[in-house]
Amino acid sequence: MYIWGVPMLEVTGLSLHYGQSQILYDVSFDAPRGQITAVMGNNGTGKTSLLKAIAGRHPWSAGDVQASGKPAGCGNAVVSARAGIAYVPQGREIFPMMTVEENLETGFALLPVAERRIEDDIFELFPVLKDMRGRRGGDLSGGQQQQLAIARALITRPDILLLDEPTEGIQPNVIQQIGVCLQLLRDRGDMAIVLVEQNADFAYGLGDRFVMIEGGRVRRRADKADYAKSTMLEDLAL
Repeated sequence: MYIWGVPMLEVTGLSLHYGQSQILYDVSFDAPRGQITAVMGNNGTGKTSLLKAIAGRHPWSAGDVQASGKPAGCGNAVVSARAGIAYVPQGREIFPMMTVEENLETGFALLPVAERRIEDDIFELFPVLKDMRGRRGGDLSGGQQQQLAIARALITRPDILLLDEPTEGIQPNVIQQIGVCLQLLRDRGDMAIVLVEQNADFAYGLGDRFVMIEGGRVRRRADKADYAKSTMLEDLAL
């Protein structure tokens, strides 16, 4: 039985450096199950670095990340993935010479042999991928590649789904399809979704809670009920 609102991801006092430059300063927030937590901020504020740290792609210099009560990997993507974190990076990072089906199967590495299959719900969420499962990833449009990247992340059946700018460079009709998919995943109630997004309309429409990042620091944390869209736009304008 899933309990909505229970934190699946807990980030506490996270600081991160690239060489001598500090990117994140004492960042703390949590992401509950059955909700979309939108991480907002202008370019260069550290949003992508935050997701990379949570996903184990970059070590942090201070702080802690817990995923479903288990420690995530500080600079160890395998440990983070095994803790239940799936990451859809900016730029998608699909394998262009592999078929859609082969791209999806790359998620099998974290699953027991008996569970290595593409569940029907993947193709229910993204029917275009079923029609194109034999096509190479590099032959898909940008929107189709984004759907493939999200579907590949879901293969691992994560507790926490991290998405970095999923609407970037995507045509409006596919943005709408991705939004519907994220709503369905949220309403299923079995995962926490963390969304980094520059598209303010998309983020506010989907978000249940918001973390505003400015200069590598958390400027504001708010539930949607307490955070008007006009206030969010004012925050982004600063």
